[in-house]
Parts: sequence; structure tokens; C-alpha cells
Amino acid sequence: MPLSPVISRHIIPVVLKLLYASLRISITPSIRDMPVPDGGVMVAFWHGKMITGWLLARTLFPAKRVTAVVSMSEDGRSLADALEQCGFSLIRGSSSKGGEEVKRSMLGVLQKSGIVVFTPDGPRGPINQFKYGALRLASSSRTPLLFAEISYNSKWILRSWDRFEIPRPFSKTIVKLHLLELPTFQSEEELQTYTTTISERLSHAQ
Repeated sequence: MPLSPVISRHIIPVVLKLLYASLRISITPSIRDMPVPDGGVMVAFWHGKMITGWLLARTLFPAKRVTAVVSMSEDGRSLADALEQCGFSLIRGSSSKGGEEVKRSMLGVLQKSGIVVFTPDGPRGPINQFKYGALRLASSSRTPLLFAEISYNSKWILRSWDRFEIPRPFSKTIVKLHLLELPTFQSEEELQTYTTTISERLSHAQ
């Protein structure tokens, strides 16, 4: 059942900000100690970690335009409403709906040195599995991909496909940043092999 716009626009953003502010977040390595370029960057985290992931991206790049990629589903509409109130620009769509237009929009943001934030296993899974399109775009545009591995010491886990996690207020939250410089793929087989390898590597602690 879709949420009322009153809830998604006015209540959820406040709750998200208050919960995020309460978390005891430790980030390693520090973004200042990583060779992140001044240009466009793609930022990713697993779908089940989005409560922290979205606002983390804005924390990491406070001076940049941050754009969220959100699906066209009803749940996506509610999420888009909330993120817009949190100061995000939006790209609506996914790999299954409006894929080519989404990729063009993402590329346009990156070419203007913006930050594109997305959940690589969203909106429908499989859980903790990158989609080919996102990695292909990062590779072809020579855009670095910053992946945030997020874990909580205290949380609720929902019975959803992504095992959605809600951190308890004031939870200790560990964020490990991985800066990926993607290779140039010579074939679809190379892309598929890399996608499987990187998905397994980045999901081991989830």
C-alpha cells in the first residue's frame, strides 16, 4: 500500500534525519584519505542498507550535487518524495524500466562532476548482486565507483527480499569504503565474470 505524500514528504525525512544523526558512525578509510577525483563519482550501497546509505552519501560529498536513482514503482515514489525533501536531485527509473534514459541521465550528472547514488541490487534483487548496466556505465565512462559497506551492531531485520535493516537509535555503525576503478571490458563474458566477483567480494560481510 503506497504511503500518503504527507508521510513520505513530511514525516519520513524527519525520522530518517533524526535516526541518522543518532548513529555512532565510523568511516574507514576517511574520504579525505582516499584518491577520490574532483569529477563525477558513482556511490553505491546495498538496497537493504538504504536507511543509512542515502544520507551517508550526502555526508561524504556535502559540497556536491547529489542525485539519487530511484525506481518508478509505488515504493519508489515514496522514497523519491522523502529524498527530495532531504535535498537530493532525482533520476527516476531502473534497469528494467527506462534503462537507456536512466543511463543517459546518470552520465549527464557525472559529466557535470556530480554524484550519482544508487542501490546496485535494487529495486527487485537478487540481493547483494550488482546489475551489469551500472558497472558497464562506470567502465565505459571511466567513472570511479565508491561502494559503502555498512553494518550495525544493533538492528531490526525485515522479512523482505533485501532483508531490509533498520538500525536501532544510537547504534554503532561501521562503514567501510571501497573505491573501485573498473577495467575496460572487452566482452560481455568479462563483464559478467567481474560482476559476479565484485558482488561476492562486497557482500561477504552483509
